Order: sequence, then structure tokens, then C-alpha cells
Amino acid sequence: MNAKAETKPAAGGRLAGRSAIVTGSTSGIGLAIAEALAGEGASVLLNGFGKAGEIERLRSSLAGEFGITAPYSPADMSKPGEIADMIRMAEEAFGKIDILVNNAGIQHVEPIETFPPDKWDQILAINLTSAFHTIRGALPGMKRRRFGRIINIASAHALVASPFKSAYVAAKHGLLGLTRTVALESAEHGVTCNAICPGYVLTPLVEKQIPDTAKARGISEEEVVKTVILAAQPTRKFVTTDEISALAIFLCGEAAASITGAALPVDGGWTAE
Repeated sequence: MNAKAETKPAAGGRLAGRSAIVTGSTSGIGLAIAEALAGEGASVLLNGFGKAGEIERLRSSLAGEFGITAPYSPADMSKPGEIADMIRMAEEAFGKIDILVNNAGIQHVEPIETFPPDKWDQILAINLTSAFHTIRGALPGMKRRRFGRIINIASAHALVASPFKSAYVAAKHGLLGLTRTVALESAEHGVTCNAICPGYVLTPLVEKQIPDTAKARGISEEEVVKTVILAAQPTRKFVTTDEISALAIFLCGEAAASITGAALPVDGGWTAE
């Protein structure tokens, strides 16, 4: 875990007694959000891929350090049956689901005329359709209890497009539409649904697309970082996972009860241009 997460007190935290699912939470943004939730006293179900030993160390570290329950589900977000099993697992472990963070995502960068159809299907399934299935499973209980916080980790690409990312842009635009629809359907039930739209964060997902983008554009990886990635953000620096997780924690609290259906950019000014 990162050093900042280690200093956060769980006992009496702002989210003590709450329980959460964070998909894609074994690395990157999802891990930062899971750590932040645990640091505020929420129990967290982790989900994602990785080596079994490393995931168990992460799970036990969160549980031991913050005194929370931290089960792990290996559910594949492209498989609705496994998603349903994950929802049931969380309900059995916690008795309820208060917070749902849809963060799982993959990327592929290639011109549309050569974009592999199987990659299109996989990206739409994991980046968009999985959120439909998790929300469909968790929302009824949230409505009954008249409390819920649904946070979809979208992207600046939910608001603007970039070349060579047809599936990712389509999925993230769709995720924002789903966010707004769920917000309207749940507005009178104490449930909020919002989309955080990060710019470029130096996560494994972004690191992987640097060589792909270099190949698609015919430039070096160094040029990709300078002239493509950071050029999109007027601050000329990467967004940090701590910045994303801090906003997620705010959205989970009572002070954000009237924020719903929002697309919240954290993109260094990218979408302001």
C-alpha cells in the first residue's frame, strides 16, 4: 500500500460501518480507492487479476491495518454469471452493499479499420457492460435501505474522443450515459450515481498503451508521453491516484448527497479546451 494510505485512521472514520465493492482494485486507481475506503473505515471487497500470493498479502494488509473486512473475488468482469456471484459474495460478507465503484477497465489502441473485433467486444464488456450488471445487482438493496453511492470511473474519454481508441471511447461515453440514467432512476431513493472522469493517470493501463500508441502513430514512446499524453493536459503532468481516491471518498459521504448524475473531470484541464 502507498505511504499516504498507511497514515489514514480507520477507527471512527467517515465511512465506518459502510461496505463497498471496488472492481479492478488490485492495482492502479481501483487499488487507491480501495485503500482510501478502508482508511475511512469501510469494509471493501477487492476484485481483479494478479498473482494469488500478492493479492492475499494486499487483502490481509488492508484488513489487519484498518480493522475492516476485506474479502476478494476473482470475478471476470466480462462474465455476467461471475459478476452475480461477486454481488452475492459481498452481500453475504457484509450483509449489505453501500458503495459500488465500477473501475475495472482495459484498453487497446489501433486504427479502426484494423481494430480486432474480439478486442472491441472485450473492451465493451469490461468497461461498460460489467457496470450494468453490477448496478443491476446492487441497486435494489440500496433502494430498500435508502442509501447508496455508485461511482463509475469513466475517463476524459467519456467527454471527448481521441484517435485509435474507438472501443474505449465508445465504452466510456456509454458509461456516462448509464451513469445519468441510473442517477435519474434512483434520485428519490437516497442513492447517487456519478462518474469520475480522470485524465491520464500513470497506471498499468496507461503504461501499456504507450507502446501501442507509438506503433499506431509511428512515433517513439518518449514522443507519445510528451506530445500525445501530457500534451492533452494543460497542467503537463499526470493526474495522481490519490487525487482520484480523494474525490471518490467525498462522493461517498453525506456532503455529496445532492451530487448525482454528474461527470466530474479530474484531467488537468484537458476537457476545458
